[in-house]
Order: sequence, then structure tokens, then C-alpha cells
Amino acid sequence: MMKNIANIKSKISQLFFFTGDISLLFYNILKATFTRPFYFHRLNEQIVILGYESISITLVIGLTMGLVMTLNFGYGLAKFGGTLYVPAVVSLSLAREMAPLFTSLLVAGRVGSGIAAEIGSMSVTQQIDAIRALGTSPVRTLVVPRFWALVISLPLLSSLAFAVGILGGMIVCKNEFDIPIGFYFHKVFSTVKLHDYLSGIVKSAIFGAIITLFACYRGMSTKNGTKGVGESTTWVVVTTSILVLITDFFVSKIFLLIWN
Repeated sequence: MMKNIANIKSKISQLFFFTGDISLLFYNILKATFTRPFYFHRLNEQIVILGYESISITLVIGLTMGLVMTLNFGYGLAKFGGTLYVPAVVSLSLAREMAPLFTSLLVAGRVGSGIAAEIGSMSVTQQIDAIRALGTSPVRTLVVPRFWALVISLPLLSSLAFAVGILGGMIVCKNEFDIPIGFYFHKVFSTVKLHDYLSGIVKSAIFGAIITLFACYRGMSTKNGTKGVGESTTWVVVTTSILVLITDFFVSKIFLLIWN
């Protein structure tokens, strides 16, 4: 019994320390962002690596979401004579939830694991210690550019996924349900309002901050050589995916309270 209580206390203490470390890292990111020097060339480089190079998977997931969702909603609503509502349902789902959520989960797998592996490798080979020895902050040079690059890039990727998903929905509506293209786009633009677009964009920015923050934290605290790098990569993908899903619920709830 006492051993179980001790284990629970240990877990709670670890959780508090972990929360403190994450909060401190976030504070240091904000502090380094608004003080000199700020490495804009590193930011541009990371936007290309994290954002531009993720366009291909964004196009695939966007098109797939549009095709699959429209097909399922179409045949489901056809049973009740509601085929004409398919463009509205699909576009609203993509704008508010599906585009930012699925894009973020894919990026968490690709970008989060990459950040953890890269920074983790630098940590186990003592390159981060070398940066500190040179009088430079690892947070300023390694974390800040990646943090803001993904916060900027992920909303743009989600917007691209939404646009491609709408085109995929149009293809299915035209070929499967004989819905005119003009009517399809009329329903899309009349259903999805500005705040629906904004909710998806804000969600994506928050998800991008979560992915980068936890990936950089885990990468900088990696130990035990190549084995530790592999463990950090797996931890980041699992943890950030779960956090994105949990955060999505609470952010959605906040937006519904604000705009409804």
C-alpha cells in the first residue's frame, strides 16, 4: 500500500516538473522572440523545411477527405432525400474540424518526429552543449525558428487542405449525385462563414505551437544515444497527436460559446 502511494506521489511530482519545464521553455521562446538577435534566415529555412515540404501530404489528405466525406455523407443523406445538403455539411466539417485536425495529425507525424530526431541527435552528440559553450542560446537558434515556422505554416497547410477537399467534394457531387457545380459552390460559400474559416486557422496555429513545443522539449532532453533518439521520436508522435485531439475539443467548445 505504501509503495503504491509513493509511486503515485512520484508520478505527480514528475508531472509537475514536466509542466514546469514545458512552461519555462514556452516563456523562453517568447522572450527570445521579442529580444535581439532574431534569426530570420533560420525562420525562412524552417518554413521551407516544415511547411513547403509538407505540401504533398497536405494535398493527399485534403483530396482524400473531400472525396471520402462527400461519398459517405451523400449516400447517407440520400436515404432521407437530403442529397442537396451534402455541399453544406462537407464544407462546414472541413472548415471547422477535418482540415485543421487531420492536417495537424499528419504534420505531427512528419514534422514532430523530424524535429525530435534532429534536435535529439544534436543533444546526444553534445552539439547543444557546444552551442551553449559558444555563448549562444539553443532556444534562440534551434527552437524559436522552428516554433514560429510551424505556427505560420500549419494554418496555410490547413487552408490548402480545405480548398483541395472542397474540390474533391465537387468531383463526387457532380459524378455521383448529379449536383451542378454552380449550385455546389453556392451552397459552400453561403454555408461557411468567416468565423468558420477563422476557427480552423486559429486551431491550426495552436496545434502547430503544441507540436513544436513538445518536439523541441523532448529533443533537447534526449539521452542514451541512438536508442534515446528513437524513444523521443515515438514519444513526440504519440503525445502530440493525443494533445492535438484533446485541445481540439476544448478550442471547439470555446468557439461555439463565442459565436453561437
